Amino acid sequence: MKVYLDDERPTPEGWFRVYTVDETIALLETRQITHLSLDNDLGDGYEEGWAVAAWIEEAVYNDPTFPIPVIIIHSANPVRAASMRQTIESINRIRRQQEGE
Repeated sequence: MKVYLDDERPTPEGWFRVYTVDETIALLETRQITHLSLDNDLGDGYEEGWAVAAWIEEAVYNDPTFPIPVIIIHSANPVRAASMRQTIESINRIRRQQEGE
């Protein structure tokens, strides 16, 4: 499943649209997500998209079998996008350590 987290942009064809961090995490818990595209700024009063990347990082750290989706950052927020990319690097580093590389 390809999941697209965003509050405003049109959903790309072939992707399942979600609007909140909680919706995204609920789908991640099914372990069926193969691709994940993240926005950060999801509207006033809503948790930001970086929290999904942080959740994945913790899930991977705690469970070496947790499947890591291909993660794309499409946020226009340059500071948060950079931070999210660093979290993705951390996720991949954790997995490499788990695999003994």
